[in-house]
Amino acid sequence: MIEKKLEGKVALITGAAQGIGKAIAERFVCEGASVIIADLLHEKAEKVAKELSKNQRTLAVKTDVSLSRDVENLFSIVRREFGRLDILVNNAGILIKGPFLDITEEIWDKTMAVNLKGPFLCSKSAAELMKGTGGGRIINITSIDGAVVYHHGHHVPYGVSKAGLIMLTKIMAVELAHFNINVNAIAPGVVRTEIAAGSMSNSAHLEKVLGEIPLDRLADPEEITGAAVFLSGSDSSYMTGSTIFVDGGWTTH
Repeated sequence: MIEKKLEGKVALITGAAQGIGKAIAERFVCEGASVIIADLLHEKAEKVAKELSKNQRTLAVKTDVSLSRDVENLFSIVRREFGRLDILVNNAGILIKGPFLDITEEIWDKTMAVNLKGPFLCSKSAAELMKGTGGGRIINITSIDGAVVYHHGHHVPYGVSKAGLIMLTKIMAVELAHFNINVNAIAPGVVRTEIAAGSMSNSAHLEKVLGEIPLDRLADPEEITGAAVFLSGSDSSYMTGSTIFVDGGWTTH
């Protein structure tokens, strides 16, 4: 029998109604974890939870991660239904494109609220729960945009928020280490998701993007899940504060 790497674990994944988050939820269930799907797209989240519940206990909770009241409600449900949390994946994020001079304060604030404040709020609540049950894992889904400038599109607040998330990962890793909470990040390259679909449908734009990727292709969401399983399991027990780039080689240059 093949060993399930997350057998008996309880995992919470934000933004898991679609894209990378959904793929991670599916993989975690296959690895034996119970999964809570927190997403504003509640109907989609319910559908994913229902599909996955055939193999493992799952739960969908409508959540806006940028609102403290929603995060508090989410974690009260986690405590009531599961009593513990072993893994948090901060995946929820938004991308609003526009040239630097056209970015409004509203766009900036909204992006930071979801992409950076959301992981901060969720991680605080998760850490409080984890430290009372012996520790856990926090995984932040950042981006290559957090390390290099994506000059084929206007990703101003998105890139800054993802860079901030890499630093938040390092700071939390240091401060939460004595609670046996490991904090790491995954930085995907360009992945075939709903967010990327629009720009990648433009053949000229796609050709430019592929020119940056040594593997000469986009990633499928499932190709990000291996890193998530690794960072959630025993094989990464001595890793904290690190960012794994799953980018087809983009950041080699």
